[in-house]
Amino acid sequence: MTTKKWGAWMLTAIVVGNMVGSGIFMLPGSLAKIASPLAVTLAWLFTGLGVLMIGLVFGNLAVRRPDLTAGPQSYACALFEDPRKGKIFGFNIAWGYWIANWSGNVAIITTFAGYLSTFFPILNSNHILFSVGTFSLELGKLLTFTVCTLYLWITHFILCKQPLMAGRLNFMATTTKVLGFLFFMVVALSVFQWSMMGEFFYPIQNGVTSESTGLLGQINQAAISTLWAFVGIESASILSSRARSQRDVKIGTILGLLLVVFIYLTITLLTMGVLPMEQLQNSDKPLADALIAILGPIGGNIMGILALLSLIGTTLGWILIGSEVPYQAAKEGMFPALFAKTNKHGSPEVALFISNAMTQLFIFSTISNTIAGAFDFVITVATLAYLIPYMVSGLYQVKLAYRGITYEQHSRLNRAVDFTIGLLACLYSLWVIKTGMADLKTFLLGLALFASAFIVYPLVFPRTKNAGNHS
Repeated sequence: MTTKKWGAWMLTAIVVGNMVGSGIFMLPGSLAKIASPLAVTLAWLFTGLGVLMIGLVFGNLAVRRPDLTAGPQSYACALFEDPRKGKIFGFNIAWGYWIANWSGNVAIITTFAGYLSTFFPILNSNHILFSVGTFSLELGKLLTFTVCTLYLWITHFILCKQPLMAGRLNFMATTTKVLGFLFFMVVALSVFQWSMMGEFFYPIQNGVTSESTGLLGQINQAAISTLWAFVGIESASILSSRARSQRDVKIGTILGLLLVVFIYLTITLLTMGVLPMEQLQNSDKPLADALIAILGPIGGNIMGILALLSLIGTTLGWILIGSEVPYQAAKEGMFPALFAKTNKHGSPEVALFISNAMTQLFIFSTISNTIAGAFDFVITVATLAYLIPYMVSGLYQVKLAYRGITYEQHSRLNRAVDFTIGLLACLYSLWVIKTGMADLKTFLLGLALFASAFIVYPLVFPRTKNAGNHS
């Protein structure tokens, strides 16, 4: 087993790589439809502040409880004094988060194939190869399925055989895309015009009711969209067992978040100052359109390459996280012991294989509309699975600070500050759950995802053994 550990820079790259995925290439356009430039700016800052509280929680817990190396599921288990209740709750969190990960990976992989079609248009071919009943297989869909499958299992092979190299590849991909975004910023800044934005603030018309949405309403709507761009803030915490030190986990989490806030806010505003607002609102590739407007057709190719590099790093990071969750859960007795099996390279080969096999099933969504419908269902309800672990982690920090656990050598002020940060992280998570899951059907389906763990748990652990007291 490899003894080499990941330092702060590599962990920062994982955090940035996982958060800066495909969303940045779409968000400027989608945000322009629902908010004015002022509201977009405030939404990024508000969301960044909320996620900063969550990031501080993960960083602080990594230092205070270095023995809990599985992230949110460890904290969920440690919330309870009763080992059995802790184990059940930890399994519940790990189960929901795991499903959200491997199903969400499909979206990243298929997005990669989508950007690849910029250079290989045949991936969009509608030529029908054969038909069986009402099903027709198109050449483009078959090639897309093949590309997605190869991409998944090549990534699997790298993570399984060369885990340290995977971290280095992620670091290089993240570094390249950050440099690429800096290039975009410099080029966009050279032609940036405030007049393109129109007024910095203006009411947004609701297309359904024709009512105007004011500043607070716009911030509310935009903040919901911007939150999804920050999913991945917990990455360094989940990988803390691979870290050189727990302080590197904290540094990687906070530094990664600050870099991402800067990238998102700057690129969004610059894009608004390069493209006419009407074009931006109707664009499905706003960053590419912005570079095309500045550099001509070559700008689209540059952005296509940048998107592919971005997604390579994101894919490596998220597939690693997707296997690390059940692997760490199994090590702590919250998942079947099979998931804790590692190979001679130190990779959790069983957890990797099972997670990627589940992803492979949903990759069939590229050729089957029936499976695509099931995939959309999972993706919709799994979004809740990212918010509950954030809230649980905040609750655990509140518990530690309130009871003074690990604060024996610290002042009351330290406890008060950490208590406040944990409470704010909880309140922010609750606010997003309430606002973002306003659709009752989606909310209930999301809860059903977690509730299903209570059905699976007795099948996995017919006789619960003492899991030990983590609190």
